[in-house]
Formats: sequence, structure tokens, C-alpha cells
Amino acid sequence: MTRILIVDDHPLVRTGFAQLIGDCPDLEVCGEAGDMAEALNQIDATSPDLAIIDLSLAGGSGLDLIEHIKSRDKKILMLVASMHDETLYAERVLAAGARGYINKQEAQDRIIPAIRQVLGGKVYLSQQMTERLLRGMVDASGEKRDIDSLSNRELQVFELIGQGVTTSQMAGQLNLSTKTIETHQAHIKKKLGLGSAHELTQRAIRWVMEQES
Repeated sequence: MTRILIVDDHPLVRTGFAQLIGDCPDLEVCGEAGDMAEALNQIDATSPDLAIIDLSLAGGSGLDLIEHIKSRDKKILMLVASMHDETLYAERVLAAGARGYINKQEAQDRIIPAIRQVLGGKVYLSQQMTERLLRGMVDASGEKRDIDSLSNRELQVFELIGQGVTTSQMAGQLNLSTKTIETHQAHIKKKLGLGSAHELTQRAIRWVMEQES
């Protein structure tokens, strides 16, 4: 029996995944978590074979969690299920240590095949993303190429700006100093060619809205 941990901050999503997994006689859900701290506790308590991870989590990003899990136990396989743009995040999650990426819009039909592909030692990505990686071409808009230049932490800060999180709140959430957050914001502005904090906020809000549409 393959043991699976579900990490997502939405209870309905966790319930939906658990029901789909529960229909498979060789798979079982060994635990659920809604944030990063709870996920790490569940990793220690349940020793899963595979973790399904969302990128947006309270107390840290899914990318951070992937790196923490990889450093703790390299045997645990990880599959990301997220609403974020696959073309922007797929390579990042693979580099962090996950073995696949599935968009939540496709998850109801594809989550079990994705799980089985990862368990079989393969990487799971959409056909479009696989073709893009094989071509080695950046099939994206100029704006996406700009955002793709951001580091993982810069991208996390950029997303939080778009969600209306203040610098001090961000520092507390990410366990960083306000000065470090301000440095990340300065680097983001430079990479995206933005001249002011207002332009940064407007660009981040627009990007977050596009991700949620």
C-alpha cells in the first residue's frame, strides 16, 4: 500500500483528493496538512511515500516545503498540484526536488495517473510543458520571461505584494527582516524594469489576478 500525504490550505481540495485516492485499492491517504509546519509534523509522524503539495501555503511556500522535505528524506516523492502557471513554476518545482506538476483544473481527471507516473520513477508534466522543455524554447510572453528571471524568494515576495501583504507582515510570515524584504523588492523592481513601489504593486496585483482567473 502506497502512503500519500496531502498538503493544501483548502480543506475541500484535500477532501476531493482523498476521495479520489481512496477509490484506488493500492493507495491510501496517511495524513493531511494545511500549512508548512503541520506538513513537516505529518512527514515525521506518517512517513509517506509521496506528498501532494500546493504552492500556496500558510507559514511558507510549497517550494520551501519541497526543499525541506528533500533535505529530511530524499526517498519521499513529491507531486505539486497548484493553480499557478505551469510554464512559470514547473521547472522551479523540479529543480527544488519535486517529480511532477499538475494544474488543479486538470486534477480531478489526472491526479491518479500523475501519482502513478511519479511512483513509477517518471516525471509528470502536461504534454504542452513537456514539449516546451524538450524544445528548450521559451514559449511565453515578454512579461512572463521577465517574471521568470526572479529567484524563488523574489517570486514569493512578488506574489505576496500582489495579495496586498505589507512589508512588515511579509517579514513575519517569511521569518525575514524588513530590510531583507525591502532588498528583495528592490531586486524585483530592477529585474522587471519598474521605477517605483507603486508600479511594483500594480504589476504584482495584475499578475496575481491573472493567476487566479
